Amino acid sequence: MLTRPISRLMRSIGMTGPLPARMPSKADAADARQYIRGYWPSLRRDQPDDRSDLIGLPYPYLVSSYAPDHDFDFNEMYYWDSYMIAQGLMNSGHPGDQELVEGMLENLLHMVRRFGLVPNGSRTYMMSRSQPPFLTSYILEVYHAYSKDDAWLAERIEVAKREYEHVWMGKRKPHARQVYKGLSRNYSTDMTHDQAELESGWDYTPRFQRHSLDYLPVDLNALLYKYEVDFSVAAGILGNLSEVAHWHHMANKRKRMMNKLMWDRRRGLFYDYDYVHKRRSPVSSLAAYYCLWAGLTTRSQAAAMVLALRRFEHPGGLTATDDIPFPQRFIGGLPTQWAYPNGWAPLHWLVIRGLDRSGHRRDARRLAAKWLRTNLEWYGRHGNFLEKYNVVEPGRPPASGVYPSQTGFGWTNAIFERLCRDYIDR
Repeated sequence: MLTRPISRLMRSIGMTGPLPARMPSKADAADARQYIRGYWPSLRRDQPDDRSDLIGLPYPYLVSSYAPDHDFDFNEMYYWDSYMIAQGLMNSGHPGDQELVEGMLENLLHMVRRFGLVPNGSRTYMMSRSQPPFLTSYILEVYHAYSKDDAWLAERIEVAKREYEHVWMGKRKPHARQVYKGLSRNYSTDMTHDQAELESGWDYTPRFQRHSLDYLPVDLNALLYKYEVDFSVAAGILGNLSEVAHWHHMANKRKRMMNKLMWDRRRGLFYDYDYVHKRRSPVSSLAAYYCLWAGLTTRSQAAAMVLALRRFEHPGGLTATDDIPFPQRFIGGLPTQWAYPNGWAPLHWLVIRGLDRSGHRRDARRLAAKWLRTNLEWYGRHGNFLEKYNVVEPGRPPASGVYPSQTGFGWTNAIFERLCRDYIDR
């Protein structure tokens, strides 16, 4: 295929503008959406009691993927997967979806109450680490989507505060995450870099140079900024005015430090910060756009970040990182699937939502169209969706990771359905 050489040629002669993409029609997407609707039951699990290393949960949940002829199988519930899957089910109008959305949230809260954290997944051997924290976003979205009362909100926000303070703002083992100037890192109780990188959700990536414990991730701290803003919003709803001011102060304090350490004005992007060596990561990544999604960017920063999209944008969508030298795609022998040339559904969702929130709706729509077409074209040829896609050469398989490539796939299906509702149905 000529996609990649043409893309490089365009950049070399200054043609760096975004490649156009036509938004699919309802008819284009109809069969794929029916496939997704029929696929959800195969992902449903009901595990009320502990069994071997599988943690019992009070409500049914959806796992990431299922293929009957595949050796690699999922039966556990994952933290940020569940939030992303909920995006495709929330307010869908289909019977049973609300029960699943609320049940998965209650399962996450149950694990905080029982263990003090949400594990990476609902397995005892995953208890040493968590995953990207979306609990406050999940709570407030359910509160608004299903018109919950204030007592419901107050109870669940208190659980999220417990997670925030105990896990993400912990200063010593078993939660030694807040390590430098009020900012937090990913962590694992076994104190290994690779296990801490698993907590980032990007398993694995060149972002941290195989030294995850040394880095303050921009996406994690943007998520914690969002927690602080959400606590302020919830306090306002509940009439706790002193708490509104406290959480507003905490959010602004984090934003100031992130701007000081992570914002690179010359490159127009936020970067992970290596607090051990006092330097920013050399790797540009879509983790920066969590800041846009969380609402912590200024107008000028948002405009610069829109221009920076050209580093990631290709015919099939956005790569997780910019183009890196080939040897870096196998750091220490580990294949880095969260990197060029792969694109991922949750990262597209966060970038698109961030662009829309900051007023760059045309860019959001363009990227939604590209991502939907990449998913549809693969589905048209193979009859399924993938965990990740090669967005540089969309007809080719994605670069592999440390586990076999998955079909299905929970968050890909969910984000596809949500983008269809937001950009096609409306």
